[in-house]
Amino acid sequence: MVLTTPKTSNPVISSHPGMGAIQIPGGAAFRVWAKFATQVYVVGDFNNWSKTANPLVSEGNGYWSVDVNGALEGQQYRYLIHSPFLSEPIWRTDPYAKRVENDRGNGYITSKEFDWGTNYFHMPSWNELVIYELHVGSFYDLNNDGTPGNFDDILKKIDYLQELGINAIELLPIYGFPGKTSLGYNPALPFDIESSYGTNTDFKNFVKAVHAKGIALLLDVVYNHWGPDDLDTALWRIDGWSHSGGGGIYFYNDWRRNTAFGDRPDFGRPEVRQYIRDNVLMWLEEYQVDGLRFDSTVNIRNVYGNNNDPAHDLPDGWSLMQWLNNEINSRQPWKITIAEDLQGNEWLNFDTGAGGASFDSQWGSFFYWAIRNALVNPSDSGRDMYSVKDAIEQRFGTNALTRIIYSENHDEVAEINHKVRLPEAIDPGRADSWFAKKRSTLGAVLTLTSPGIPMIFMGQEFLSWGSWHDNVPMDWSNLSKFGGIHDLYQSLIRLRRNWYNNTRGLQGQHVNVFHVNNNDKVIAFHRWENGGAGDDVVVVVNFSNRAYSSYSIGFPHPGTWWVRFNSDWKGYDTYFGNFGGYTTTAGQTDSGDLDHMPCRGNVGIAPYSALILSQ
Repeated sequence: MVLTTPKTSNPVISSHPGMGAIQIPGGAAFRVWAKFATQVYVVGDFNNWSKTANPLVSEGNGYWSVDVNGALEGQQYRYLIHSPFLSEPIWRTDPYAKRVENDRGNGYITSKEFDWGTNYFHMPSWNELVIYELHVGSFYDLNNDGTPGNFDDILKKIDYLQELGINAIELLPIYGFPGKTSLGYNPALPFDIESSYGTNTDFKNFVKAVHAKGIALLLDVVYNHWGPDDLDTALWRIDGWSHSGGGGIYFYNDWRRNTAFGDRPDFGRPEVRQYIRDNVLMWLEEYQVDGLRFDSTVNIRNVYGNNNDPAHDLPDGWSLMQWLNNEINSRQPWKITIAEDLQGNEWLNFDTGAGGASFDSQWGSFFYWAIRNALVNPSDSGRDMYSVKDAIEQRFGTNALTRIIYSENHDEVAEINHKVRLPEAIDPGRADSWFAKKRSTLGAVLTLTSPGIPMIFMGQEFLSWGSWHDNVPMDWSNLSKFGGIHDLYQSLIRLRRNWYNNTRGLQGQHVNVFHVNNNDKVIAFHRWENGGAGDDVVVVVNFSNRAYSSYSIGFPHPGTWWVRFNSDWKGYDTYFGNFGGYTTTAGQTDSGDLDHMPCRGNVGIAPYSALILSQ
């Protein structure tokens, strides 16, 4: 039944706080920012789509609002905005709409109410996190019919992910986008959820189900630009005003507007800052997401996306990031914020009191490139162990957890960026070769044993190759073909999380890369939290195509050291050699030990292989 509301003779400003469509007793309040509008109407199911029945009232500060009786949850609506700069009124979707009918459609009146149950989810300690980066549309196509995957499809694999051992999922952006597929980095309506993935309620059910498995949910958000697609749905020149060809009140309209990806929001306008802040808090509080990864923060803080370029810095962007992180830290300090800056700028992680932006962590591109270069080089002689050492030891400030480390991510494997998966880069056209398997899994070892928060990209764990396409589902048949590679990742993840209570040091802050043999391409390092049995861990990695039956390295303590992991085990692949990896005994040495360690022992290690040992 369609309800009608007669035209209100004397509408008044709404007394209800909030933006967008706000449920109130008997109806809904509507509030929109349209600074230069001369009149705004809300038009929808509740008034038979009358263009004049429900005018909003100017609040005198650029905002317009009104209460509408009979406007109910599930009904659709849009704004009709009259502008002095246009001869005809324009239709605009509510910028705060949390559900939109289609790519260019009507907003829905939605409710914040949701039954989250009685089981409160506790975010894992950040030093325990193992992140699985996932794109909703291409993760799993249940029916193999070419349609994008959705939240329910992921839940069909949630037991698989839990058994793999990861305890955090990071979703690429889930904003609505034009067409059927997208990486997600072209948001036109930052509050909307892509309809092919599910509704706003479907997403809440998804978060609840993920939490029930003990897995945290992180989300990519995009504030460095909006668009470029479908911006005229809502944000672009929302009230008809613009300057110098710009996008109007939500955007810079001068030399600061352009990025390589779309127009940049005006970080100096209080209303735009509030819009972004409201969006951040919506994901964290209403949807109970456990953390946010901010896309391309370098383009928030600098006009040209440059580091150490003060002439073109954006102080408004920097202060916005400070404000957002201060808000989050004051309200939900256990939730993690991650910057994708890729410039190695440690000020992103410094506290705002010291002038920093106060992000909890940032993507460690230095680690990625150093490790990738060492693995992809076709010649053993070209592998630089000192660069690998620097990658293992590098951190931002003093806290190891201020970097996210990885050997693949969505950007570096995407076909749209002309990139390929690590096994493909190692042995092009033969990504299932012995060389590709052996060296790509060394990347997994270093990611899951080095200091930092480890992240893997979906499909790494069963040797996905070629390029990743956002419109092509992952080939899950690889899981049966390369089940051993999956088991290798599972073993590493469990050791990283101290599953068996004998590798606690992999979660610790401390590292000592004590052995660097750039001639024979062997590196070894010591990880620990507090030290002692079950805590101290030694990792040995052989980057050469040569086996060593008795290779001497230092150890931090005397006694028996047990092999907890040998990447050459035949259980991981029938073509692996099952070589070496024996239990060893370390004895005291004199002060002249070459590794500057108090003890020494021998290990056996296969070509392109790694060992993890502990007491």
